[in-house]
Amino acid sequence: MCNGQILASLEQPRGSPVRVCRFSPSSTYLASGASDGSVVLWNVPLLKFHRAGLVKDGSLVACAFSPGGNLFITGSSGGDLTAWDENMRCLYSDKSHDLGVTCCDFSPQPVTDTTRGIEYYKMVSCGQDNEIRIWLISFDDEKGFDMRCKLTLSGHSAPILACAFSSDGETIVSGSIDKSVIIYAAKTGCIRHILTHHKRYVTTCALAPNQPLLATGSMDKTVTIWKLGQKSDSPGVRIKRKAEFDVESWTEDDVRTWLANESLLEVEPHFSANNIDGKELLGLTKDILLHDLKIESLGLRNKILRKIEDLKSKMKAVSSKIPEEFLCPITCDVMKDPVIASDGYSYERKAIESWISTKRTSPMTNLPLENLLLTPNRTLKMALNRWLDTRSEEKNYISS
Repeated sequence: MCNGQILASLEQPRGSPVRVCRFSPSSTYLASGASDGSVVLWNVPLLKFHRAGLVKDGSLVACAFSPGGNLFITGSSGGDLTAWDENMRCLYSDKSHDLGVTCCDFSPQPVTDTTRGIEYYKMVSCGQDNEIRIWLISFDDEKGFDMRCKLTLSGHSAPILACAFSSDGETIVSGSIDKSVIIYAAKTGCIRHILTHHKRYVTTCALAPNQPLLATGSMDKTVTIWKLGQKSDSPGVRIKRKAEFDVESWTEDDVRTWLANESLLEVEPHFSANNIDGKELLGLTKDILLHDLKIESLGLRNKILRKIEDLKSKMKAVSSKIPEEFLCPITCDVMKDPVIASDGYSYERKAIESWISTKRTSPMTNLPLENLLLTPNRTLKMALNRWLDTRSEEKNYISS
């Protein structure tokens, strides 16, 4: 039982205010970073000092341990990301975000490069430059340390204060001074959702490890919990899955089921009397609700319209069900004519042709392209066509 007992009070050796601290995955070590740029690794079982280091520029404001715990990354207000091993050897240090790093986080799931036989960690960082960067990091005794930027994401319009990976490594979430929360596909960097509930800066975010839940905290003095998915297969949620395909195909019975699911049964007689089906549902306005459906309560009319807007948002969310390998990394749309560039990634032909007409760098790595040759990806094209055929059949089945 937790009783608040203090086990130790460990003083930062240089006497500077501590800005960040993180436990290693095994809880063997605790890292603490301070305003003067000092970082200390504490031995947790012994409750004593282990090793210390110092960054060259700025306060330490961010820290994250790799899943294996054999290295950790610190981020400074000067913009540097620095990698350390458990003996506090500095493995890497470089400017990564202009104006300063604000947060960093490792994905719990490693990535294996089968062609090179190397296992990578994925890490995300964000900063005052309004950008998120996804890094690939490898570290072993034989091949040493390697850290390179895989993607740069620019969805926010203001400094980003928080970022986090999901437990499966497939999703990244971020919160910003622009008051928004953005959910990205980690593999492609495509934006899946933009959440705009908060009234002030979003300062922190966390994804639940075993449930489809996201928590965000803000300067508006609230913590918001978001539901990101629906695991139930009950009849009450099947209509929501149908919405992801084509609400316009809903029958009047489907609309009545939706009203029941949304706690709007009191207006069901008004909808039934006017034979409202899916297509008409999407076209409802305040005037139609008042004059045609005779729903006099302003609050009830507003509630119906909010629910319809939520429904439209869920229809748009169908794009998140598209396999990520079918999405062009530049446009984030389903590819029609996929080609392979010299960086090894596949793109929509027109999008990459437009890109390389003005830039000679990879859209995925920001590194120079070896050449401008584009090779048709026929294997991906065949897989894409099969998926489109299956999706069309599924849509027809659900609409029937």
